[in-house]
Amino acid sequence: MMTYNWGMIGTGWIAHEMADALNKVNGTIYAVADLNEDKLQKFASEKNISKTYKDPDEMIKDPDIDVIYIATPHTYHFEYIKKALNAGKHVFCEKAITVNATQFDEVKELATKNNLILTEGFTLLHMPIYDQVRDLINSGEIGDVKLVQVNFGSLKDYDPKNRFFNKELAGGALLDIGGYATAFARTFLKEQPNNILTTVKYFETGVDEQSGIILKNSSEQMAVMALSMRAKQPKRGIISGTKGYVEINNYPRATSAEITYTEDAHKQTTHTITSGNAEQALEYEVSDMQRYIKEGHDDGQLALSGDVAHILDSVRNEWGMKYPFELK
Repeated sequence: MMTYNWGMIGTGWIAHEMADALNKVNGTIYAVADLNEDKLQKFASEKNISKTYKDPDEMIKDPDIDVIYIATPHTYHFEYIKKALNAGKHVFCEKAITVNATQFDEVKELATKNNLILTEGFTLLHMPIYDQVRDLINSGEIGDVKLVQVNFGSLKDYDPKNRFFNKELAGGALLDIGGYATAFARTFLKEQPNNILTTVKYFETGVDEQSGIILKNSSEQMAVMALSMRAKQPKRGIISGTKGYVEINNYPRATSAEITYTEDAHKQTTHTITSGNAEQALEYEVSDMQRYIKEGHDDGQLALSGDVAHILDSVRNEWGMKYPFELK
């Protein structure tokens, strides 16, 4: 198996998970960068990384690096992605890949121009169960898809100073967890939505605490989403068609899907399909990223991320919510 020299920016909890996945799939991690020297050295020691950089910009310039992994707060993604792509590196970036669609369109164009792979860390796009679900839906087994329902509710500790609630750092439920729900919805809609209805409740810092979002496309398919950062919800997605529906629990890292057939109102039947392991979610991401690099294409992953970015922008436009740095 071909291995790649990965350079990691950031040493937070998701970077810890990714480092473990990289060591399992790739066998090694070439380098890591973090502005905090203590965290940097501790992380490098724990994950068996020999090369460290206190300045991420210097690591990006390293000619031996193939792939840059970015796990910083949202507001840093755009600049690091641009620097990495301009340095000829493939990029795997945690969600939200950028804070708005304008930034996304710029980095997508840059990746395409430089013939590089740019991928967003949506686990649900890489879980094996979704290949089976897509095949089932494409076969017409649940009929014409009419409605997608999806929610994501997390219970963040009350802390106005935390980055989750910091408007300067693009905090709020929409960018932190809304991308997952939107990616799920867009995966099972034939077309990009062109009609959005939404309402929002703000946290005291001005970020979106929770929201309800309805999407509709020109095929009259609809998606209904509920998001919250201060109320726990089961992560559940349902794809409903004219002959049945598919219910997926823990959809960001799903390993099973329950299919219920409803065409006969007097005799509904249900069965479950399974695939994959939730604990290997990030390993699937790494394997796909390295396959994308090897094959020179990304199975349409970046295009879907672009649709998500534009939907999230449209939602915020409906709210009239801008981040402070967007007003400068």
